[in-house]
Amino acid sequence: MRRIHGRALIFWDPGRGDAGDRRKRDAIDTDQITPAADCVSESLETLDQRWKAGTFRYLMPDFRDRVHRGETFVVAGDRFAIGSSREMSPAGLKGIAEEAGLDLVVVCGRAMGDIFRRNALNLGLHVVQSPDAVADAQDGDEFAFDPDTRRLENVTQGKAYDPLPLTPKEEDIRRSGGIIAVGRREFRESVGRQPAVEWPDERLARTMTSTEQIVWAHRVDRTRRVAPGETLSVYADLLPASDGTAPFAIHTFNQITGGGTIRPRRAAIANDHFVFTGRDDDERQTAIGRAFARQHGMEKPFYATPGDGIFHFYFPEQGLVLPGQFIAGADSHSRAYGAYGAVGIGVGSTTVGFGWATGYVYVTLPQARRVVFRGALQPWVSGKDIVLELLRRWGARQAQGMSVEFVDAGRQLPIAYRNTIANMMAEAEAMNGIFAADEVTSAWYAAKGIAAFPHPGAAPGEAARYAIDEELPLDDVAPMIARPFSPGNAYPAVEVAGERLRFDKALIGSCTNGSYDDLLQAALVLFHARRSGAERAERPLLVFPGSGGVARRIERPDPRLGGESVAGVIRSVGGEIRQSWCGPCFGQGPDALGAGERAITSFNRNWQNRMGVGGEGYLASPAVVAASALLGYMGPPSELGLRWDPDTFGI
Repeated sequence: MRRIHGRALIFWDPGRGDAGDRRKRDAIDTDQITPAADCVSESLETLDQRWKAGTFRYLMPDFRDRVHRGETFVVAGDRFAIGSSREMSPAGLKGIAEEAGLDLVVVCGRAMGDIFRRNALNLGLHVVQSPDAVADAQDGDEFAFDPDTRRLENVTQGKAYDPLPLTPKEEDIRRSGGIIAVGRREFRESVGRQPAVEWPDERLARTMTSTEQIVWAHRVDRTRRVAPGETLSVYADLLPASDGTAPFAIHTFNQITGGGTIRPRRAAIANDHFVFTGRDDDERQTAIGRAFARQHGMEKPFYATPGDGIFHFYFPEQGLVLPGQFIAGADSHSRAYGAYGAVGIGVGSTTVGFGWATGYVYVTLPQARRVVFRGALQPWVSGKDIVLELLRRWGARQAQGMSVEFVDAGRQLPIAYRNTIANMMAEAEAMNGIFAADEVTSAWYAAKGIAAFPHPGAAPGEAARYAIDEELPLDDVAPMIARPFSPGNAYPAVEVAGERLRFDKALIGSCTNGSYDDLLQAALVLFHARRSGAERAERPLLVFPGSGGVARRIERPDPRLGGESVAGVIRSVGGEIRQSWCGPCFGQGPDALGAGERAITSFNRNWQNRMGVGGEGYLASPAVVAASALLGYMGPPSELGLRWDPDTFGI
């Protein structure tokens, strides 16, 4: 391969350092690389047109022109491309350079977003992790990159760098030209192979984490070692996508298989991202998945129509997510499946398309860390408060890409709380987070009429090893509110209440806090506050159920609300029930934030422009959001004069 030459295009941090001591910008997320409104494909023939046009639209509006002028070495700080799984980001970056007959190289520091890194390898976008190269780079520096050796040179400064190495399989994918080429090579053999899931014996299992046991059981190559740093092919029990991520997955599947040769394996599609915007271009995007489902005979529950729900709630409700499973979803919040005793990881669309074709995906296993929750839950504390406190404690490094084993020592965290914690391992930058299936898990499934599971429950072995082993005393966790622009920028809600922060909207729901128990918790606050005289919300209160099933259930009477329904209580204070979808969480639809607007939400991300361009999002639990709606300023239920009683308010 020929050497690549170009000049540096540096993302400087505007808030760190003076002119003589500037720092490269850390934690550039994929929402900034490709804004949500540009994550649209109107046909399989024009997949990347909008992606290219929107790349760095707000962070660096002249990005496309600069690349075309030869600034093809994109230099950024640590934790580049964290967040959403949107494969539109690496595809758009690569496509912009190719328009001008150029090659783009991304040079960043430590802890690149794991999904972006995988997506880049799948697409043939060059990515180089070299903290020294980032530290040295200055505007206008000439760079060279050797695709054969991956050696990077700063020609201007006369320095050379060897980047962090790839695993042998990652190197194979890169040298093959990407995941489509690998898929074509492996497709024929995969068609004739029957998936075999075999679990480790007790002796071996006692040395492994829950995640390691599930990955071990689902290996394609039974001779491969399961250890941190190994890239393994792993059979998937489910490969879900959304209306937003499905088109690129469909394209990948068609490119590998030829289109109509086989039915997609383990495929599921939910329409939950762009379905209620009222835009024609979004409808054309949704139609791609609808046509694919019709072609291959995909029906409910594997094909969820608009309003059926957000797939992280809908698919578990339907029994498609079960303990012991390995699930790779084309959405970063697929980590939520760890709440149910499954390994749920977020991947890009091309990985899902590859999996639909072969039945398996490639996974590089990271190191493991354990978090043990001990002590007693404090008044008004829920899963959202626990995960915000955890992210606050982890700080800028967050989970460091590790696989996180959660231990609920007191068996006091209901599935709703576990879902929130596992789900937000996306924001924590972990590969996954998992709660071993226990009696709490079994009771949740039993309530839905599911008593038998296809896999044995995996629990961490007594001799399992963790790179980091820590405890989070629940006695120390209080209701929290995370300020912009990071979920880890969290503070006790009582402190925030003292500032009397006003806002424009209170939003409850999303894949993080849209279960019946989440909405019941909010309704209990509203119900008892109403009886104490707080009869109307001071600010607009909008509720987005996690699924159509949740939306129907909240219309039914609940004895804990004096026979009223959750929805009835919400409406009684002026609140409104919206469709079950993801829109306002990522800045889409009529309820997205406008420039200068502020919201307190139970959503998962409050990054810059995430909930709408120019808007500010604050994160909190459903109980805190509900209390804030009545108060007119951000604060916990205690600000309403409500006294905690576990029998009254507990879930």
